[in-house]
Amino acid sequence: MAHYKLDDAIVHYQWDNAIAPRLTIDSGDTVTFTCRDASDGHYHPDRTPDEINRPRQAKGHPLTGPVYVRGAEPGDSLALEILRYDHKGWGWTVSATKGGLLPGEFDFLLKQWKLDPGGFAEFKSGIRIPLEPFAGILGVAPAEPGAHATAPPRSHGGNMDIRHLVQGATLYLPVFVPGALLSAGDCHAAQGDGEVSLTAIEAPMDVTLRITLRKGVTIPGPQFQTPSPLTRADTKGYFATTGIEPDLMEATRQAIRHMVAHMVAAYGLTREEAYILCSVAVDLKISEVVDAPNWVVSAYLPLSIFDQA
Repeated sequence: MAHYKLDDAIVHYQWDNAIAPRLTIDSGDTVTFTCRDASDGHYHPDRTPDEINRPRQAKGHPLTGPVYVRGAEPGDSLALEILRYDHKGWGWTVSATKGGLLPGEFDFLLKQWKLDPGGFAEFKSGIRIPLEPFAGILGVAPAEPGAHATAPPRSHGGNMDIRHLVQGATLYLPVFVPGALLSAGDCHAAQGDGEVSLTAIEAPMDVTLRITLRKGVTIPGPQFQTPSPLTRADTKGYFATTGIEPDLMEATRQAIRHMVAHMVAAYGLTREEAYILCSVAVDLKISEVVDAPNWVVSAYLPLSIFDQA
């Protein structure tokens, strides 16, 4: 089986099954995708504050690919074995004023991270986030012709932001067009389930996959297998807040609002710092959906990220 490297010199910013493949491979080959960060370098640590503060045109996520898999046809599926991630030592997170779970409720704050080779990133003194890298976007070309925005996930994969697609996981994707046309991007060094501030620890990264064609195996959408434990942060227990509402999204918002208030009171963070921390470390879980008319969503804060829990 062959191994290929696909650089980020050329990227695409939309899903479109008319984009010509940059690489053609056989089933079982491995490919290392070099992926730009989600800002396309705008928040690079070497840039000056003036450069960072200049308005930028959001074109979509920069995606590396597509890769054509010989023999792949509609009705087949791909198995993507995630062999390794290699970050570049830096990343960033913002509290978004537009978008995210709570638009308009927080001021803008940019956090630039140094990613420690030892597997952590310091948020501020006394708070460290364990790195658990994954690709936020892994997807094949959609069946529908024309250009499609990269932001929403779809049945072909794309911007799923599933943080358990870590090294050792396997993602299964349906094939919709000949060759599948696989692309990757939007890598994260760490993220909580929910990515509530709109961003995780966004980081450029190399993603190495073994790509296997499953001939005649049809699936309705993305499926995956992930190794245990689900998070490196699960060592000292959790503090959780809840949202209880007749609408699941409003229950989710309430759980995060309550968690932000807790972290401000308990750890002396600003509201924006707490919101960012929710995005990179707090896991949202549906606790119950059977006791109408109200449903419960819980937000879990891992206490291991604090030096003094």
